[in-house]
Amino acid sequence: MIGKVGQIMVYVNDQDAAVNFWTEKLGFRIVSEENNGQGMRWIEVAPSDDAQTSIVLHNKEMVAKMSPGVSLGTPSLMFFTANIDELYSRLSSNNVKLGEMINMPSGKVFNFADDEDQYFAVMERQ
Repeated sequence: MIGKVGQIMVYVNDQDAAVNFWTEKLGFRIVSEENNGQGMRWIEVAPSDDAQTSIVLHNKEMVAKMSPGVSLGTPSLMFFTANIDELYSRLSSNNVKLGEMINMPSGKVFNFADDEDQYFAVMERQ
């Protein structure tokens, strides 16, 4: 049986820019970086040392060549934060493209985009 979600693959055009976005603008850390020496490189990032799920940044063009059947679309990810107002302010200061803060029955939520205009969401949850 599956016990947890371990990694989520995000396919990007510019891995170095994507690493910069996730680490410098969002505050994630690099968990690992691998290169098979044949053009396939992937970088694993996570929001904290104890995160149970990480994001792996793959080169979209290389994956398309190696695995033509793989869906290269952006996964719909919802992140949680304990202080959404503080996060929204910090991301705004870091020039991250932000959507409007919306009050939902389950709490406040907003979208943000990476530097390749791939959108993700954040919800306030204690």
